[in-house]
This record gives sequence, structure tokens and C-alpha cells, in this order.
Amino acid sequence: MTRKNFYGAAVCLCIFLMAFVFMDNGLAFLNLSGLAVVVCGTLGAIFLSHPYDALIRAFKTCKHIYTTTPPPPASIVQSLLELSIKSRCHGLLSLEKSAGKHGVAFLRNGLELLVDGYSQEEIREILSMEMVFFKNRRQQSEVIFRNMGRIAPSFGVAGSVIGLIGMLSGLGDTEIILQTIPMALTSTLYGIVFNQFFCTPLAESVRGRTNDELLNASIILEGVLAIRKEQHPRKLEKRLASFLAPAERYATTRDFQAIRQKYIRMVRTRHQEETADLSGPSAVTSLHTVPTRS
Repeated sequence: MTRKNFYGAAVCLCIFLMAFVFMDNGLAFLNLSGLAVVVCGTLGAIFLSHPYDALIRAFKTCKHIYTTTPPPPASIVQSLLELSIKSRCHGLLSLEKSAGKHGVAFLRNGLELLVDGYSQEEIREILSMEMVFFKNRRQQSEVIFRNMGRIAPSFGVAGSVIGLIGMLSGLGDTEIILQTIPMALTSTLYGIVFNQFFCTPLAESVRGRTNDELLNASIILEGVLAIRKEQHPRKLEKRLASFLAPAERYATTRDFQAIRQKYIRMVRTRHQEETADLSGPSAVTSLHTVPTRS
């Protein structure tokens, strides 16, 4: 969640609560008994429905989603292009230092597989399997929050039934009726609000973040495989640009040109400092010439 999303949600929630406060008797909507029935009943049902480890993972995922922001796909493409040019200039082993420094864990894993000499098929199998199980874990977390949203209104109705039973048992006592009517009416309200303001948004946030991270993982998978088979960086740039929105592709092309020129200058400088039999000129030539077959 970005800061703008957080501020927007906070403003809307405050306005929603102020609508009750500005009523003549706003405290009539405060019903701790009904709130306890909805919240505790929902959590109890969830603890009975899912393993404890899955619940802890779901809430940790929720915290991760609302406190961190994934890198945009364009920055992932830029990093892969830079790594591709670097490997063309200095070889795959030159990516070892980059593997330890990069902030995206999936990309670090891919670079480690490259440096360790795994084949293209092995890299595809390992990273694809990691993506599948990552998606399964996230879907399990999403299901937990959706089940909470499905259960909460039911316990709201249960709280209303409890209030009605108390009211009917004290028809001859006005004080009992006044105490039980708020619980009978507000419990349903709490169940609906708990679903729409918390459970459903959490489930949608998990699904949205999962899709974003899977998109980045797909870009990384294609980039790592292209680096492994020594595909020309220009071809890789065109391939990875297909993952981006049209507005982002022009910026990626400019970034690629800047990265390429940086490494060309690096290779030329190294060639000038070393003997004539080193591979600096061939590395420079490989960046300018698109091979007929990658």
C-alpha cells in the first residue's frame, strides 16, 4: 500500500465514523457485547478452519503488504539489462557480486543459479517451481481473509439473535429491553463493516500484491534464462519490454542505451590499460552487433 492509499483510506474511514458521531445519540452505536460476538466469533471460526502456521503466515503477509512496496517492473527490466551487458563483457562469474547485493530475493536466487552453472532447463524448473508454491501460499492467505469476510456477517446475525432473545425474555422489564435492543441491531452492522472495511480489502490487497510480484518473477525468469543462453542484450530489451505498459517502454529503451554506453566505455578503458591480446574489443563489438542466432 502506498502512502496515498493509506491517507485516502484513513480520510474515508474518519468520515464514516463521524457520520455516527454527529447523530443525536452516537453512543447508541457503541455495543461492546455485539463487537465481541462478531470479532471473537469470526476469529474462533478461522482458528478452527485453518492451520495455525497458515494463519500466522497470512497475518505476516498482510503486514508485509502494507509496510513495503515492490519494485516497479521497469526497474526489474533495467537491472536485468545491466546484468546481461555485464555478463557479455565479463562472463557469468562476474554476476556473483551482484547476486549478493540485489534486494529482490527471486532475482538473487536466479543469479546464484547462473553463477553455480545450472543449465537453462534446470533454472527454468527451479524458478518456475518457486513461483508455483509462492502463488499457492499467497492464495491460502487470501482464502483466509475471504473466509473471515464470509463468516463475520453470520456472527453479526448471531449477535442480533442473542439480543432479540434477551429482549423477548424481558418484555415486562423496560430496562432489559433498552439494554438488548442495541445489541440486536448493531451486531449485524458490525458484521457488515468488519467484512467490507477489513476482511475484503485485506484479501484484495493480498491478491493484488501477489499478481504484482508474480509479474516481476516472470520478468526475472525470462531475463535470467536469456542471460544463461547469452542472448544479445538488444534482443533481451525487446523481449522484456513486452511485459511493460507502452508508456514505460520508451524509458526502458533510453535506460538500455545508457547502460550499454557505460559498459562500452568500461571495456574500452580496460582494453587500453591491458595488453592487446585481452578480450576487450570483442566484448565491445558484441554489444554493437546483433547476432543472427541467440
